[in-house]
Amino acid sequence: MDEFSLYFQLGWQHICNWEGYDHILFVTVLCGTYLLADWRKVLVLVTAFTIGHSITLALSVLNVVHVNTSLIEFLIPVTIVFTSLVNVLNKKRTQNTMRLNYTLALFFGLIHGMGFSNYLKSLLGSSSNITAQLFAFNIGLEFGQVLIVISALLISYLLIKFARVAQREWTMFLSSAIFGIAFIMCIERFLLIKFR
Repeated sequence: MDEFSLYFQLGWQHICNWEGYDHILFVTVLCGTYLLADWRKVLVLVTAFTIGHSITLALSVLNVVHVNTSLIEFLIPVTIVFTSLVNVLNKKRTQNTMRLNYTLALFFGLIHGMGFSNYLKSLLGSSSNITAQLFAFNIGLEFGQVLIVISALLISYLLIKFARVAQREWTMFLSSAIFGIAFIMCIERFLLIKFR
């Protein structure tokens, strides 16, 4: 149980760590067009992301899939840039845009899962029986992700309800700001890609 607690804590601290804020930015922009009242839709969206990153986290940590770490570190901000653009360009939330959001969340989850795996692999070292640690770390990631989503939705609620900011203006501001940060990250990380 102590080991579960340790890896659970490492999981949520990793996703909520301001030093590795790329995952925070992604989860924030992913739910940036939603309100607190849309919590069911957000739950489906976050579940799609969870499924994606759980698959590649497991496959990568279990050495079924091998990835170029520097390429994944570049692709993570690319997912943020793309999601920000989708938020800005989609003025209305239709059934088609909802499906697109769910598909992107699942696909981008695959990329983020490989990023999470690099960190987890460094923690595990040469351990051979890693199933319990993988499970605990993944549950910790989910807990951290829920904290980020709740925080983002509460901030949106407060600004829209009490500061009387229009929802579309908030979405545009949030998505544009995150786009700018992620675009700079893309440039910086592109220069660090090591092609083998």
